Amino acid sequence: MGAGIALSFAVNGSQVVVLERDTQSVDAAQARLTDIAQKAVAKDPAAPAIDVLLARLVVSEDYGLLGAADLVVEAVPEDFEVKVATLRSIEERIDEHTAIATNTSSLSVTKLAAELSHPARFLGLHFFNPVPASTLIEVVIGEATDESLVSSAREWTESLRKTPVVVQDAPGFASSRLGVALALEAMRMLEEGVASAEDIDAAMVLGYRHATGPLRTTDLVGLDVRLGIAEYLASTLGERFEPPQILREKVAAGELGRKSGKGFFNYS
Repeated sequence: MGAGIALSFAVNGSQVVVLERDTQSVDAAQARLTDIAQKAVAKDPAAPAIDVLLARLVVSEDYGLLGAADLVVEAVPEDFEVKVATLRSIEERIDEHTAIATNTSSLSVTKLAAELSHPARFLGLHFFNPVPASTLIEVVIGEATDESLVSSAREWTESLRKTPVVVQDAPGFASSRLGVALALEAMRMLEEGVASAEDIDAAMVLGYRHATGPLRTTDLVGLDVRLGIAEYLASTLGERFEPPQILREKVAAGELGRKSGKGFFNYS
């Protein structure tokens, strides 16, 4: 997600710093960015030449490079304590007028903001995977988010040639709450033997014109990620979001979706 977010800003003219935790991660991120940048240049008529695009992307482990940023987007794993530690590290090193956004897909923006010294300059920018191809960004407003920042977020989203959907902070926001509800029901249907994974997905693709079915989308997102979101939603919204046993079993078996080669479908 971080690489995709960075690339989207760079393709559309921004100078971008990508921060990683150590030298090994910097090398891996640089290779990943080069790979997806080459694909972007080949697919996106608006993308600049590859040398121009890569010149806009700096990968480093030096938080000091954030000092000149107008916006910092946090994209670490969906763990509240990890996000808080990262956000505090960011806040210590930026200008007081720099905006901070979290790419969380379910955690409370208001609760994250409460851990910061300047909650008014913090909001959610929920990007969707794969970021370069997605046309949506969910702008999530926390209780303390400054109104002018919401206007800026709309402008940033549109500058990336994407559409902003603005929602108030609530468990799962709009997209994750609806998307996970559909996916969990599809899993229960598979668990109960109602239909195969292929046919359940085909029903939504052909019958409701979804781009992909809920099970294949879960494979793309990551079953471990979906499990974490479902557990959080179950704890805040009730048992209707309780993860089905089939999801827990697949995660325990390491069947995490596309990234592991197998989820509800086989990618090996």
